[in-house]
Amino acid sequence: MASRVTTESPVHAASGGVGPAAGHAGSATVPALRRRPSGLALALPALVLLLAFFALPVVLFLARSVTEPQPGFQNYAALFGGPTYLRILLNTFIVGGVVTAVTALLAFPVAWALAIMPPRWSALLFGIIVLSMWTNLLARTYAWMVLLQQTGVINRMLQALGIIDEPLRLVNNLVGVTIGMVYIMLPFMILPLTGVIRKIDPMILQAASLCGATRGQAFRRILLPLAAPGLAAGGLMVFVMSLGYFVTPALLGGTSNMMMGQLVAQQVQSLTNWGLGAAAAFVLLAVTLLLYAMQIRLLGRPEGMR
Repeated sequence: MASRVTTESPVHAASGGVGPAAGHAGSATVPALRRRPSGLALALPALVLLLAFFALPVVLFLARSVTEPQPGFQNYAALFGGPTYLRILLNTFIVGGVVTAVTALLAFPVAWALAIMPPRWSALLFGIIVLSMWTNLLARTYAWMVLLQQTGVINRMLQALGIIDEPLRLVNNLVGVTIGMVYIMLPFMILPLTGVIRKIDPMILQAASLCGATRGQAFRRILLPLAAPGLAAGGLMVFVMSLGYFVTPALLGGTSNMMMGQLVAQQVQSLTNWGLGAAAAFVLLAVTLLLYAMQIRLLGRPEGMR
């Protein structure tokens, strides 16, 4: 009797079918493959990290500001009621505003040059700017102390050129703090400005020129409004960082130009007055959040957060 030859379908062979059990096993793996972690589960470690190292310290600091040395708002009353602390608070905002304005004035032409330069030269200049950010902050501040002192290079050069007769006081005042902080803050204004200016179509400026606009009109009515988001982002970053700066104002400004960052360090480290130090820190945080909310209100959210 001739043996019956059976042919197996390719689909059945590929599935390794050896009966109904194999079919059930194959179908059981489909739901298992579809079961993937949800978005919340993937973000849970990052959320725990943020809560533990960012949100919790802020809450504890806020609690200390209203519980030490005794429960109440006496720390905030002392901060806003005494002339000394009010002067420090006012000086902090003055320094922050001056540093932000000077940084914007210096950063805009640099950002414009980076945007219109050939790629090779732009990359070189960009690397120099980024390299300055990698240098130790304390070393850069001490370098400015050497340059700005009365027997420093700047005063000697000015005297040699006949511009001044006596050395200028460039340290332990607002001038020294502004120079040192502007140098440190420049990259934080240049980088967002460069990104925004590079997105501006050059044909827009050419069209304005063809329509009879002068360079000043093209700058005021076209380039400046289009670059406003970069100015706002860089300005907010520089201003907020300036409010909490400690090293540069302490070394270049002295005690006569104390800022809130120095006050917080003094109250916490030297006087162990955690309540007043926490209140001052929370005031800076509240101002930062208020400024960020105003920026969102006026200019909208940044592109990465929409």
